[in-house]
Amino acid sequence: MKDKSHQNEYWDALTRLMGSQSLAVLATHNQGQPYTSLVAFAGSEDLKALYFVTGQATRKYVNVTNDPRASMMIDNRSNAPSDIADAMAATATGSVDIVSGIELIELQDIYLQKHPHLAEFVKSPSTRLIRLNVSCYYVVNRFQNVVELHMRK
Repeated sequence: MKDKSHQNEYWDALTRLMGSQSLAVLATHNQGQPYTSLVAFAGSEDLKALYFVTGQATRKYVNVTNDPRASMMIDNRSNAPSDIADAMAATATGSVDIVSGIELIELQDIYLQKHPHLAEFVKSPSTRLIRLNVSCYYVVNRFQNVVELHMRK
């Protein structure tokens, strides 16, 4: 994108989308077979990371521990005809890691600010906080307008 103000508009719209939505579709795979899951997510302030919590016995956990490549789609559709013109979706691609150690406490707090109703689940010994380290966002609006937003290191 050549116009920096135009690019900033997309970053602003992406920030609003992330703040307004609670659920995302996580895409993983196992031996080439795609697998999607609905997850409650939270994002870092700089949008470089997205977080979700899952049990160790889930298929998504097994999939990301076998291959850390994943993507997450967040959208604001309302299942109305106007979605063709008005809905926005963002797909974040990157790799995941399992959060542990001292960092876990801080990131659990960020997650629970958005999802306080999941506190018991988050604190369960059988669950893990997973971080998607975002390398790129593919933002779609007006049905077919696609913009790539690459994360700066």
